[in-house]
Amino acid sequence: MPGFKQLAHVALKVKNLDSSLDFYVNKLGLAEMMSLPKPDGSPGVWLVYLRITDDQYLELFPDGAGDRAPGKDAVAINHICLGVENLDETIAHMRKVGIPLTIQKKMAADKNWQAWIEDPDGNRIELMQIMPDCLQLQAIARLKEVAA
Repeated sequence: MPGFKQLAHVALKVKNLDSSLDFYVNKLGLAEMMSLPKPDGSPGVWLVYLRITDDQYLELFPDGAGDRAPGKDAVAINHICLGVENLDETIAHMRKVGIPLTIQKKMAADKNWQAWIEDPDGNRIELMQIMPDCLQLQAIARLKEVAA
């Protein structure tokens, strides 16, 4: 795809910004990079940027309507996936900070380890440890062969 180089950010509309910041910053450990004021000049925060990597972010927009994100079968973003270096260590951290797994650790169809959690608004989050023999790395190798 000409011009595309990465998925730069995912933006979530959240019901309660304080609860979401507690979850993503205090429990998951993402760094709060900055916040922007409301563009109309009214009091409050328009959005908050959280750092995943130096060029990948999660944006949180407060004051979402409703009580929960749509379920896994709804037409919407189904989930976000956070890659982790060691899934067992990540699961141990989730337990320590009180985040329950919604799906326990398992080997997925793509040959990667995964487990699942939800944020305070019910957004589904896959935790994935890429494995050396996974289908994604096999596909990348094939694409590099074709390009060579």
